[in-house]
Amino acid sequence: MADKPEKDVNPLIKQVLELGPTIVFFLIYLKIKDETYAFGGTQYSGFIVATIVFVPILLAAMAALWHLSGRLSRMQIFTAVIVVFFGGLTAWFNDERFFKMKTTMVYGVFALLLGIGLLQRKSYLAFVMGELIPMEHEGWMILTRRLCLGFTLLAVANEIVWRTMSTDLWVKIETFGFPLALFAFLWWQITSLQKYMINADET
Repeated sequence: MADKPEKDVNPLIKQVLELGPTIVFFLIYLKIKDETYAFGGTQYSGFIVATIVFVPILLAAMAALWHLSGRLSRMQIFTAVIVVFFGGLTAWFNDERFFKMKTTMVYGVFALLLGIGLLQRKSYLAFVMGELIPMEHEGWMILTRRLCLGFTLLAVANEIVWRTMSTDLWVKIETFGFPLALFAFLWWQITSLQKYMINADET
C-alpha cells in the first residue's frame, strides 16, 4: 500500500480522513467519559468504550484514504498497527493504561528509527518526506537530529502526563497538545533551515 502512486485527493477530504478519527474519539470520550457500560458481565469505563469505537473508525478512515489516494505512508500504516494492537490490549485487559502507552510507543519508535539512521549517517526522514521538502543532505541531517530529540521528548512527556495526571487531561493533551507541539516544532525547524532548501533563493 505504501508504494502505489498517489492520486490527487481534495486536501480538505484528506485532512478530514487523517485528523477526523482522533477528533471523533475526543468527542465520544467527552460524551461518555462518566458512564460505565456492561458487556458480557464486565464493566467498561467510557474511556475504554471510546477506545474500542475509535479503532474501527480509524481503520475505516485509512481504508477510505487509501481508496481515494492509492497510497498510505509508512508512518500511517505503523501508527494504525500500534493503535489496533494497544487498543486490543486495552479492551482485552479492560485497562486504559495500554492505550495511553500507545502514544509513547509511537513517538519512541519514530525517535529510535531516526536515531538508527543517524548512526548510519543517513536521514530516514528525507526518505519519507524528501518529495515534499526539497532540501540538501546537510539540512536533512540537522532536521533529523532535532526531530529525533523532539520525538524523544514527546515520548517522555506522554509518560509523565499519563502517569501523573487525570485521564481527562491526558485525552486533551493527546488530542491537541502533542500534535500542535509537534507541528509547531517541525514548522520552526523547517523555517530555520531555509538556507538548506534547494532553490530556496529562486523566485
